[in-house]
Amino acid sequence: MQEKTLPFDTPDETAELAESIMSGFGDGEYPYLTEIATAHVMRPGYAYGDEFEFGLDLILNGLQHAAG
Repeated sequence: MQEKTLPFDTPDETAELAESIMSGFGDGEYPYLTEIATAHVMRPGYAYGDEFEFGLDLILNGLQHAAG
């Protein structure tokens, strides 16, 4: 549901939104957010749904291991 409500549909729109948000940051402000945007989100082939699925699998595998 969250992916459906995001204010972008294409990789170009994603990059435009990320650049717009980051333009309001001062140099060195929010370095980790800047890194995730520039190293992942703004790269060709990034898919929000794939990242969600990876994270969900990671959590579920950890829970399964802990329940062992």
